[in-house]
Amino acid sequence: MQLIGMLDSPFVRRVAISFDLQDIPFEHKALSVFRNFDEFAAINPTVKAPTLVLDDGSFLMDSTLMLEYGDALAGRSLLPAAPAARAQALRAIGPALAACEKTAQIVYEHTLRPQEKQHQPWLDRVQGQLHAALKLLDAESDDFDVAALDQAAVTAAVTWSFVQLMVPQLVSSADFPRLAAWTARAEALPVFRRYPLA
Repeated sequence: MQLIGMLDSPFVRRVAISFDLQDIPFEHKALSVFRNFDEFAAINPTVKAPTLVLDDGSFLMDSTLMLEYGDALAGRSLLPAAPAARAQALRAIGPALAACEKTAQIVYEHTLRPQEKQHQPWLDRVQGQLHAALKLLDAESDDFDVAALDQAAVTAAVTWSFVQLMVPQLVSSADFPRLAAWTARAEALPVFRRYPLA
């Protein structure tokens, strides 16, 4: 299998780290949806990262669907099986993914839209949503454990690293101390270091 996309995408990175934790073999192919548009389009015409090319040549889109497929391949999930524990993990993953989406919206607004066409009320709204998502995620971060990495812990760490890379001027570690502390611990782990944010 090939995982297509850049590791500065939290969606690509969460799949790479998760597959590694589950001992699922894959090759990472670093293609940018911007710089390598035509090459990416030849693989997946929607040019959506991540794209997971399966051994039969077909492909999957959306990191959450890839992780579901990975669970089937591995015969085990990085999500807890018990309903209450699974609900707790999903409560963290939801705001983490929302934070990633809102960060991407802010970046695209600033980098792709001409300045004279940027709409500040829209940016204010999205930034408010980003902060709300991070506040929810911060509240869940005390339960993460490097000795028992689950999908919520992985997704939370790649999210905070992505936010800090892309919009550090909008968020402060002091405002989300538990999330920042968890991410520092996670990023020091070998499995995270094998897929550096770059």
